[in-house]
Amino acid sequence: MRTLISELAEELLEAEKTNQPISPITERHAALSVADSYHIQLEIVKRKLEEGKKIIGKKVGLTSKAMQDMLGVSEPDYGHLFDDMKVTDNETINIHSMVAPKIEAEIGFILEEDLKGPNVTYIDVLMATKYVVPTIEVIDSRIADWKIKLVDTVADNGSSAKVVVGNKYSTIEQADLRTTSMILYKNKELVATGAGAAALGHPAHAVAWLANKLSDFDICLKAGELILPGALSAAVPVASGDAVKAEFGSLGSVSVRFE
Repeated sequence: MRTLISELAEELLEAEKTNQPISPITERHAALSVADSYHIQLEIVKRKLEEGKKIIGKKVGLTSKAMQDMLGVSEPDYGHLFDDMKVTDNETINIHSMVAPKIEAEIGFILEEDLKGPNVTYIDVLMATKYVVPTIEVIDSRIADWKIKLVDTVADNGSSAKVVVGNKYSTIEQADLRTTSMILYKNKELVATGAGAAALGHPAHAVAWLANKLSDFDICLKAGELILPGALSAAVPVASGDAVKAEFGSLGSVSVRFE
């Protein structure tokens, strides 16, 4: 199994570097468990750290019913965010650096304290949070045609590619994150709406889930990290020439362009 995990990690890393997707892992290795797929992801993380990349945070995926329904799953997943994935507000992304990108609008959490499971609650998350910030996660699949099941996306670092971080930082006390609205525009056309409650009822619940899940691998959420708690609507495909903006009411907005 160790050899297979290493081989699949290598396949996914090569697919990311070349933008040449691979066939679904679950079609070729039906016996792989979700736990196995997390070990594939962690092998990828290990190799990226050896290359000199730095972890700047983590992401939860599949927290909204819309995304779970899209993939036919009933549980979230997670991935790691690296320094070369961070994009500043209103920056332009080269779409040819990815395979088949889509966008998700999320309320990002920046931690002031470490969080380590297994018994983290959403109250613990709120107390450990320094700021929340508008974000757009650009997801991408190194699996051909997005033909993914839970094992595929977990192995592929939660299908994460980039994270666009807004400029407005708000404290937890400045908004009710459960009812905070999200309005997503593509080329000035409304394409999705949502609210904080879409992420497991409250975005902080999703962060708590992540802290507890990571405890299975003796990993904690660290002070200073950016944590993405999951999309507030279904993912929206993007193409060259698209301009995207997500508005989060009093929390501000974040924009990105693709060329």
